[in-house]
Amino acid sequence: MSDRAEALRTDVRSGFSAAQKWLPAKWFYDARGSALFEDITRLPEYYPTRAERETLAREAGEIARVTGASTLVELGSGSSEKTRLLLDGLRAHGTLRTFVPLDVSASALDEAVAAIRADYPGLEVHGVVGDFTEDLGLLPGEPPRLVAFLGGTIGNFLPAERIKFLRSVRAVLAEGEWLLLGTDLVKDPETLVRAYDDAAGVTAEFNRNMLRVVNDLLGADFDPGGFAHEAYWDAEREWIEMRLRATEETTVHIPGAGMTVHFAEGEYIRTEISAKFRAGGVAAELAESGFAVERWWTDAERRFGVSLSRAVREG
Repeated sequence: MSDRAEALRTDVRSGFSAAQKWLPAKWFYDARGSALFEDITRLPEYYPTRAERETLAREAGEIARVTGASTLVELGSGSSEKTRLLLDGLRAHGTLRTFVPLDVSASALDEAVAAIRADYPGLEVHGVVGDFTEDLGLLPGEPPRLVAFLGGTIGNFLPAERIKFLRSVRAVLAEGEWLLLGTDLVKDPETLVRAYDDAAGVTAEFNRNMLRVVNDLLGADFDPGGFAHEAYWDAEREWIEMRLRATEETTVHIPGAGMTVHFAEGEYIRTEISAKFRAGGVAAELAESGFAVERWWTDAERRFGVSLSRAVREG
């Protein structure tokens, strides 16, 4: 069994044994899932990508000036499209030597690396296939480094997990190195729900792709069409939950996990949380994790926040 299948088996055993079934959002992604997410970023309802890109386009030069980064590391790089704005800013500033994209999807990473190498001759590009919650120690690159964690992906962690993750990033950085973090901001529920439940049904297919990943890696017999996509705004916790709800009673066999799982009609799997943030909360969590916010930007409509933080002396 591959390392990836082994990791999924662990998560399936844990998540499907819980009273409220769940799986981590990272299991959306294989080649198909990565392609579907790229489609989502172009949907009219999905504002985060456009809002973040607007801010990066405006501030890339300032990010390069403040950090003077020699190495740009991107966690969960996907296609690396927004990263080109940072690459251009750093190259124009004259400091950029190395780009290190890390992604769980080997196919998406291979495509991104090939495209970056073709468009940025002379730039050292070291693609790393890995899980950014576990494999940060694999990252090469000379300091000063700028780690970019974009797209609001930090919102997929529960609060305690966010602090643990941010501390793990801090642990691989030297004092004075940098973190660029994208955080979706709290706004009206209608806008938020539409962003995760688009009219064309692309997000629904992306959500169901998690079941296909379980089928492919663990030999399960999920019928993805038997689960309805839902996006729910939890106002108390200020996060969106994505769910897959069984449309009828069903039993699923998962040989690779040694499990048979029963779903009652209406029972759901929580496949993602996407927390939304306020500026003060972002600064507080970063401070707790060993970072000091040096710059805070939003798009013109204040939908999405981008923070640039410096790793500070701990203790």
